[in-house]
Amino acid sequence: MPNFYATTPIYYVNDKPHIGHAYTTVLADVLTRYHKLFGYDAFFMTGVDEHGQKVQKAAAARGISPQEHVDEYSEHFRNLWPKLNIDYGYFIRTTDDYHKKFVRDSLQFLFDKGEIYSKEYEGWYSVGEERFFEESELVDGKDPISGRPVEWLSEKNYFFKMSSYQQKLIDHINANPNWILPDFRKNEVLGFLKKPLNDLCISRPKSRLSWGIPLPFDEDFVTYVWVDALENYISGVQDKKHKDGTPLWPADFHIIGKDILTTHCIYWPTIIMAMGWELPKHILAHGWWMIDGSKMSKTSGTGVNPMDYVETYGVDVFRYFLIREMVVGLDSTFGHDSFVRRINSDLANDLGNGLNRIHKLILTNFGGKIPVPPASAQSGEQEKELLGYSEKATQFAKENMGEAKLSLVVEEILNSVRALNRYLEMTAPWKLAKSTEQKDKDKLATVLYTGAEVLRVALALLSPVMPQKAEKGRLMLGASDSVLKGGETLGEGEALFPRIMEEK
Repeated sequence: MPNFYATTPIYYVNDKPHIGHAYTTVLADVLTRYHKLFGYDAFFMTGVDEHGQKVQKAAAARGISPQEHVDEYSEHFRNLWPKLNIDYGYFIRTTDDYHKKFVRDSLQFLFDKGEIYSKEYEGWYSVGEERFFEESELVDGKDPISGRPVEWLSEKNYFFKMSSYQQKLIDHINANPNWILPDFRKNEVLGFLKKPLNDLCISRPKSRLSWGIPLPFDEDFVTYVWVDALENYISGVQDKKHKDGTPLWPADFHIIGKDILTTHCIYWPTIIMAMGWELPKHILAHGWWMIDGSKMSKTSGTGVNPMDYVETYGVDVFRYFLIREMVVGLDSTFGHDSFVRRINSDLANDLGNGLNRIHKLILTNFGGKIPVPPASAQSGEQEKELLGYSEKATQFAKENMGEAKLSLVVEEILNSVRALNRYLEMTAPWKLAKSTEQKDKDKLATVLYTGAEVLRVALALLSPVMPQKAEKGRLMLGASDSVLKGGETLGEGEALFPRIMEEK
């Protein structure tokens, strides 16, 4: 049995989850479920990032301790994931004792190895991003990522010799062209690495920031939150193994948003190299959800609360829209009208209509059991062509999940469903059902059996995206896990995907 391990970024606990958090975690869940579907021992980990200056300030403003603050906010994430039907393997918090020990041990190892040194440092510091920026990186004098003001700081700190791993990282990227996906993100990283790489400040003085993991070799300093956070991907699974006994790390998919490309594709890999650990097999950087050409933002009033859609339309159709609408790696626009159009077209019209037609016709004409088509009728050209769509969709899903081309996988599955609906229009089983001739009865059995088998495959392939709806559809068709043989008893029918009707 092959193995699979995926990670999500760990989410900062200073606000409630938004659609960006939901998308990344649904993406990891769907990828993991696809690998399970195709026989992998698959696991993914998510969690929260709980240290740093923003947490310390937020807690002080509320008059509570940082630990009380993160205990409360971490639950927002832990409580949301079951509501989105996300089946993670482990949830990590960076305030967990084992993680803090892991970080301290790794930093002590690097210090003893001579990879960490101290010096006086000054530069432009962004509290929002909790990092220093070069003058040349600022945009209109502000932090280039969040657009927030920066302040000039001068202080002693500890530094990791990141610059000494620059060429080794470049060589790894060039030798492994699909290490960073999609490839244009790889080109962004290589472009950044054309400039000399500075060493990485890995500490903050306790006089300015006390909420962090103390450095093991100097208790007057805490670990820079990004260094602390990045090590969770290994610390969280250090005592876990796949069923065959192999360790979970290295991750097969290290999933991130494009806004944290530098930290995850440069900071993290160079730390891994210095530690002597294995690099993740793939780093997958997805795009942003946009509204009116700009990234969604709570501060600008353009955020989308995922639970608003889940509570109104159901979790599975929300998951379907996220996966089908965004081409992994590119930005995508979230619009309510596009959501309604997509759900009505793909699910209500195509999948739901095909499923209801087949279910009703079998119920009416074959006593609620999948018909066994006569052997002579199973080799028709129309049937071979239709079943070929199912075979193509299955093969396409197997071949493309390795690069997370999920929107294309879903579209290929829907192509088989649309082919089924065209087949039903051409064969007109509702007319065949009215005939008393044996050849028409045989043809009706063939049509309905073939249609049910195509739907069975489509629902199986869509189950990672829509687990609950796919299972209900499967039950409607007799709950078969393998090729239909005929004789399976249908489950109760229901409109799985009611058309969304809204007044203008």
